[in-house]
Amino acid sequence: MDGLILLRPLWLLALLPLAGLALLRVARSPDAGGWERVMGHDMLRAMQVLGALGGRQPLWMRLLAPLALAALILGLAGPALPRTDAPVLAQADAVVLAMDLSPSVAQGPGLDQAKLAAAGLAQGLSGRPVGLVLFSGEAFTATAPTLDVGSLQTQIGVLDGDTMPAAGSRPAAAMGMAGQMLAGLPRADLVLISDGGGVDAQAMAEADRLAGQGVRLWALRLTDLAPDAPAPPADALGRLVRGGEVMDWDRMDRLAGQLVRSGGSVRDPVLQALQYRDLGPWLALLVLPSLLVMLRRLE
Repeated sequence: MDGLILLRPLWLLALLPLAGLALLRVARSPDAGGWERVMGHDMLRAMQVLGALGGRQPLWMRLLAPLALAALILGLAGPALPRTDAPVLAQADAVVLAMDLSPSVAQGPGLDQAKLAAAGLAQGLSGRPVGLVLFSGEAFTATAPTLDVGSLQTQIGVLDGDTMPAAGSRPAAAMGMAGQMLAGLPRADLVLISDGGGVDAQAMAEADRLAGQGVRLWALRLTDLAPDAPAPPADALGRLVRGGEVMDWDRMDRLAGQLVRSGGSVRDPVLQALQYRDLGPWLALLVLPSLLVMLRRLE
């Protein structure tokens, strides 16, 4: 039941008065229509045995109606699980991770940092479609924006130093590819996971173009380079950021929190409902057996 949420959690407040009513029903004395106040004990018992007066119901029978109402309330609260078959949502409010696999990263400890940062972001961005672009001297789309976090993390986990065939580092190529994936979206974010290598005039021009398109640019800085790799300028990633921030790679949880808070899909209850499969109607079906028992007693 990983990822279970409540679409309408305020309905759970109705369980409080229901619990009080259930306690009253359990503690209530036998109902004989008021005759118990004027009849002798023996006569009252005899009348109850003959079925002329109501007797004390078993505990399970007295709790039948409250339990049925509790099931209805839980159904109205909207327990739901994430959907992996929502292609419309994969085209709105997306985040693309551009992951640097140039030799300075892929041939050193920076690779593990990049993989941890990307996997952590994918996990933390619950509710927003996440895509993945890999780049070195060239750029490739690994995954289009998707809500299937498990599949995305699996792809990130198998990346290694031989994943990208071309040497070099061209973040501009990754930014251009991400811009195509995010074109026309009302809200979109691009996160560069890189050591800052390869930032040039073309990359800055791509950053300006994406910002004009309404895409915010963020960056997670990888701090450990491969042996003998030249260190890029300290402000390289800062020159590409537009509307976002530069953070160290181990701050991915903080970045995920900012991206989730700013995402329209989290704030819009209609979009949120479309991202999840509502189990409420199925839970409400549990009421039917209780209703059948109670209706049979009324015959």
